[in-house]
Amino acid sequence: MTHHSPTILDHIGNTSLIGLRNIRPTNGARILLKLENQNPTGSMKDRMALAMIEAAEADGRLAPGGAVVEYTGGSTGVSLALVCAVKGYPLDIVTSDAFAQEKRDHMALLGATLHIVPSDGGRMTEKLTKDMIEEARVIAEAKGSFGTDQMKNRDQIAAYHRMADEILRQTEGRIDAFVQSVGTAASLRGIAERLRRHRESVRIVAVEPAESPVLSGGPSGAHKIDGIGAGYVVPLWHDSIADDIERVSTEEATAMAFRLAREEGLFAGTSTGANVVAALRLADRLGPDATIVTVMCDTGMKYLKTFGARLAAKSLPA
Repeated sequence: MTHHSPTILDHIGNTSLIGLRNIRPTNGARILLKLENQNPTGSMKDRMALAMIEAAEADGRLAPGGAVVEYTGGSTGVSLALVCAVKGYPLDIVTSDAFAQEKRDHMALLGATLHIVPSDGGRMTEKLTKDMIEEARVIAEAKGSFGTDQMKNRDQIAAYHRMADEILRQTEGRIDAFVQSVGTAASLRGIAERLRRHRESVRIVAVEPAESPVLSGGPSGAHKIDGIGAGYVVPLWHDSIADDIERVSTEEATAMAFRLAREEGLFAGTSTGANVVAALRLADRLGPDATIVTVMCDTGMKYLKTFGARLAAKSLPA
């Protein structure tokens, strides 16, 4: 038996679950937050990056020393850069100026080669997503790289089955609802599958940007919630994943991210703000005995420049 010496990759997952203490539903329902900022790069995407690479290693799609390519708004790219740095795979990342500069810097520092696709005024749109996907395809073809292709990759779903198992252990199976914002839809889908197997009546709520509410049948539009709202119905999505879809605006999500920092000491990104806004709305409908689990998707450290600029613009009192 070969001895496995531990690496940083062994510290992915097994994150804490804590209750919100100050930002609470008026009716007394409990909102619990899965602290995915505790993963090595500060994001839940570490789970799926590792799952996608390990599955490709196992079936030979990724040979030793092989190259990897992905299109990403940042967190998936940072996570893949970490996994590829540890495992020794060269990585090409297709990203855009629409996403946080901190994430681009983080990917480059971990050794990824960046290809920047210009956006329309720094906003996330359907065209931008599709331009990035095409650029990644061209690079994969030219270099013979393995494309992780996060929008279509089903290997990541297993990572979220494991995350659901953690949630079930931590809540001792007492969970009435799960709320999560949708990027590739893999986390919501994987977690929902596992939670429903445990308890069929668990309510699953998807969160999408109010400015681009395509999952709930609205028009595609531009928004600024990093990592969610691709602008079209993504391949891993299907309508039976969620019981409800909540629309949350960029402004509501950002305001809640600021509140989480000030009132709970939880410094998270805007997708987390969107999750908590949706969880509070759901709590009002479910009643005082409900336990709702949602996700702190990543750390606000990934958005310091963006948030700083917004604070300055508003000149909020210190």
